Amino acid sequence: MKTYFLNLALILFSLATLQAQDYVWEKLETEPYRGKQDDIDFINKDIGWYINGYGKIYNTQDGGKTWTKQLEQQGTFFRTVEFIDENVGFAGTVGTDYFPYVTDTIPLYGTKDGGKTWKPINYSGPYVKGLCAMDVVKEEYVNHGKLDFKYHIYAVGRVGSPANFMVSHDSGETWESKSMNEDCKMLFDIKMFNKNVGFACAASSEDVTKANAVILKTTDGGETWKKVYQSNRPYELTWKVSFPSEKVGYVTIQSYNPDPNVKQQRVAKTIDGGETWAEINLVEDHQARQFGVGFITENHGYVGTVHSGYETRDGGENWTPVDMGMACNKIKIYKDEERIYGYAIGVNVLKLKTSK
Repeated sequence: MKTYFLNLALILFSLATLQAQDYVWEKLETEPYRGKQDDIDFINKDIGWYINGYGKIYNTQDGGKTWTKQLEQQGTFFRTVEFIDENVGFAGTVGTDYFPYVTDTIPLYGTKDGGKTWKPINYSGPYVKGLCAMDVVKEEYVNHGKLDFKYHIYAVGRVGSPANFMVSHDSGETWESKSMNEDCKMLFDIKMFNKNVGFACAASSEDVTKANAVILKTTDGGETWKKVYQSNRPYELTWKVSFPSEKVGYVTIQSYNPDPNVKQQRVAKTIDGGETWAEINLVEDHQARQFGVGFITENHGYVGTVHSGYETRDGGENWTPVDMGMACNKIKIYKDEERIYGYAIGVNVLKLKTSK
């Protein structure tokens, strides 16, 4: 009996220690950038890439201690980056007619040598003006009598319209595009659970004064979409999405309402796998426009805003300020067999570390 209670006490102690684990965001040394940088991606705890609006792509091999500039391409605004392994990756651009100095009309570039060289990606379907986000699904399959993997890659965009979707079902060898203008007018982020089921962050109008925040769901790999959430206020967009589990997810809602009396910032949350969404309050601050979101567990996560960040440990019931730098746009939390680690990007590049 004593052994039973001792083991139970040890289990409870271990759980409490795990739940009480403290994390801090450490600013990494990177090349200065005036403004919001948009995306970062790691294939393991050491090897990763980030991109920005100056047409630059950077790579690290040591977990962000040092960075090497792999590409600088004037007139290109890189908006999103995603790698499937240490060699094969893709970088999407926001496109022209949105930022004044952007001249690059190619929406997607690819590399097969870890970012040393990049080439435009060919695709079939309607012209894609620009991209804002990508996601990758790794699928096991039988290949000539042995177990192998293939990658399904999804991309959406863009801010400012039009709304387009791109997909590759063969690890990026071939791509198809599809207009989504009948479903929404702007697209900002995508999260796929598998090759069929996923969600897209969107807006109902290209006119921000009339726009509502919208979340779309697909069950057929992006062939069709249904609306599962729409805000009822103007000047609103969704922005980024985080699903710490298949049941619980969070989406940041941006408000561009110029009225300083409109102060409440909100996050959309689902607890039923995205079938329904409820709004939860973040902070009452007109200037706290939201960007990135990333959750470690169903209850513990972070949201980046224009001036700083916020942390919750109770599923969004309460939020406390946390230093994540300015305009933290993308927060990526990774889990392997050994640890939880994360990286984030905005004006600065950040690394999630335990504080102990």
